[in-house]
Amino acid sequence: MPRTVTERADVLPALSEVFREHGFEGASLALIGQRTGLGKGSLYHFFPGGKEEMAAAVLAEIDGWFGQHVFRPLREDDPQRAMPEMIRSVGAYFRSGGRVCLVGVFALGDVRDRFSAAIRSYFAAWIEALAQALVRAGRDDAVARDRAEEAVAAIQGALVLARALDDADAFRRSLARIEARLLA
Repeated sequence: MPRTVTERADVLPALSEVFREHGFEGASLALIGQRTGLGKGSLYHFFPGGKEEMAAAVLAEIDGWFGQHVFRPLREDDPQRAMPEMIRSVGAYFRSGGRVCLVGVFALGDVRDRFSAAIRSYFAAWIEALAQALVRAGRDDAVARDRAEEAVAAIQGALVLARALDDADAFRRSLARIEARLLA
């Protein structure tokens, strides 16, 4: 029986996981309905633009979470505290490598062009916020930018490696190395 949902935000966590597990193309409306507990009518009530609007809402929610828990602290807090906190937040968000990066999935998939602005914004904001923290920690601009780009790339790569090896410890070890390099 379809469940009662009062706000579209209530279905975003389930939508996120469907897109993570099946990608955009593999996330059929039937599968989305099954996982959210909503019928097609309810889904279209909350997302008149269909699956594309659902994916855009999920990407916006991810961006909001990272904005609050990762980007803002990196931009505003003491960098020696913010960078380790970024590592902890990322570890928790990605469930120690057990959860793929949906933005990364979309960046690598056939829908990249459809969501290019959101994808580009997410990664650019992360790199920029981390570079700002590194500059405040005493690195020059060029080194800060390189380290920030390297760290974000390493986190994404660590997610792939942990999933490929089915080894959450690989992700945790990678995060520890990334943190040490950022704070060195």
